[in-house]
Amino acid sequence: MDGDADPGTVRPGGRTARVRAAVLRATGDTLAEQGFAHLDLADIARRAEVGKTTVYRRWGTVTGLVADLLTDMAEQSLPRTETGSLLGDLTANARLVRRTLTDPRQGALFKAVIAAATCDPRTAEALHRFYELRIQEWAPCVQQAIDRGEVPEGTDPHEVIRAVSAPLYYRLLTSGIPLDEAAADRAAEAAVAAARAGAYA
Repeated sequence: MDGDADPGTVRPGGRTARVRAAVLRATGDTLAEQGFAHLDLADIARRAEVGKTTVYRRWGTVTGLVADLLTDMAEQSLPRTETGSLLGDLTANARLVRRTLTDPRQGALFKAVIAAATCDPRTAEALHRFYELRIQEWAPCVQQAIDRGEVPEGTDPHEVIRAVSAPLYYRLLTSGIPLDEAAADRAAEAAVAAARAGAYA
């Protein structure tokens, strides 16, 4: 640990950014390995090799840590893909969701956060914010499809994006069936077909 100022008082990219990155990495690792119930601020500080008082002062609670982790994940998520067709764009979206959910660390992390969100309001709020940011990132693909005449005027872009990932999350959380690329492609195709038929208008 160097002798710089406390987190929040130095430029981004300095000690503040390094401490945040280390703490969030330790939080994500613990969530993925052991679940929400095993998150402990003192243990996270130890794993991140930062002072316990720094973690308590900056994040305060386990839910504060999880909220910041989700914010960071939303900020780090890949930008949308623009292929020139709604099917191409939504297929890219579905495959990105599928890769995230099948990643050994990320998939376990999302399962833990979703489980925690069912009984912890602050975690639920952070999870909702995460998904709202991701939906906002991809919604312009649908608006472009409306502008091109691929889907009807008045189609709700947010609902179309939700429709792509919904079957993938359902399969992950309820079925135990492997989440393969064919499932991602089907989710995109179904969302496009429904949007063209006016289901989201």
